[in-house]
Amino acid sequence: MDVLSDVLHRARAGEARIHQLIQRPPWSVQFADPPSLAVVAALGGTASVRLDGEAVLLAGGDIALISRADGYTIADAPDSPPQVVIRGGYKQFIEDGSMAGRQLGPRTYGDGLPGSTVVLHAGYRLRGEVGRRLLAMLPGLAVLPAGPRTRQVLELLSGEVAQEEPGQDAVLGRLLDLVLVLALRALCAQPGDELPHWRGALADPGIGEALRLLHERPAHRWTVAELAASAGQSRSAFAARFSRVVGEPPLGYLTGWRMTLAADLLRETEHSVEAVAREVGYADAFAFSTAFKRAHGVSPSVWRRG
Repeated sequence: MDVLSDVLHRARAGEARIHQLIQRPPWSVQFADPPSLAVVAALGGTASVRLDGEAVLLAGGDIALISRADGYTIADAPDSPPQVVIRGGYKQFIEDGSMAGRQLGPRTYGDGLPGSTVVLHAGYRLRGEVGRRLLAMLPGLAVLPAGPRTRQVLELLSGEVAQEEPGQDAVLGRLLDLVLVLALRALCAQPGDELPHWRGALADPGIGEALRLLHERPAHRWTVAELAASAGQSRSAFAARFSRVVGEPPLGYLTGWRMTLAADLLRETEHSVEAVAREVGYADAFAFSTAFKRAHGVSPSVWRRG
């Protein structure tokens, strides 16, 4: 399994919540306690996403990824005042707001009148340290322009959102995952020196293969020479390139990933500390505890107790 697939799989906590809004301007929805990762797509018309005092415009087919936000607003235009606040999963109409809120179908709300904007909003619940690691890989707000591949999937997703059939949650979840992965791929392909290290790493064939091996077999006693051979490079050239592209040395990355996996195993399973140590590549529980405390600031036992 490649690195991005592995992180997404481990970070997911249940199915994503997906809703569609079909509303004539002016309209505005404020998300007061949003999910840790949200996908917003303009399916018909244009929409605005306001975050931290800045607004970006989405044309038809554009996708916005929003992560780690304390709150954001989706509206027909940047200057439309909020009419509805979503907090704790409940919709609250702001006084004198005129936004229509009737349910038009499964997971679909608004007025549904001619000239309406169609916006898709989906929120992912991410869990544990792997979820935090994924969020750290992403910018707070990224907009991906419409493309033929994402447009096709968005059309399928929009059609499925309005249905209520057996297996619907599974279909919606897979389609949304596809939208997210296509968006992240597009993010990786964007130029710019300011982009996080991981995007360049996944696009580099040799480094990408080494990362895949580290994620596929984190308990293996990897050496830099072994990883360099997998990348078809000399040990020194590989080590220098890995550090430059990823942002840390190969074995430093491996230790960080092991400690991330261990943190979630301690919280989500009843495995003993010794068993967790073996699962992430430590034969000695004492050495594991030392490395874990160095990474997380507390011992494995204290971490497990919360």
